Amino acid sequence: MKVLIINGPNLNLLGTREPEIYGTISMESYLENLKSDFTSHELNYYQSNIEGELINRLQEDNFDAVVINPGAFTHYSYAIADCLKNIQKPKVEVHISNIYKREEFRQKSVTAACTDAVLSGFGMEGYRLAILSLK
Repeated sequence: MKVLIINGPNLNLLGTREPEIYGTISMESYLENLKSDFTSHELNYYQSNIEGELINRLQEDNFDAVVINPGAFTHYSYAIADCLKNIQKPKVEVHISNIYKREEFRQKSVTAACTDAVLSGFGMEGYRLAILSLK
């Protein structure tokens, strides 16, 4: 299975950004662990701070499933939500922190309804759980 893992804005700073919330491991390091654990999957990673670039990558449609952490776009990007709605493949939204224990503005996801499942608050392991859930 070819899985596209997408991270939105500021998630390029994983490992250094607010480690008390997001942990100390970089996505690149964690991705290597995932690739070792899921040898029967082809894991492709893409990160951008730019909404349109995320949409363009999703619209390339060269994957079997999507694991997406939209970052701050979670809370207001109807453009990403519309894009996800049009993808007829398994989609899981992941959040490293429990968004419902955060600031009020972070507790709303406009993208969640356009995915098949949401994992929130499992730390980086949320990505692993998302991949395990894909069929």
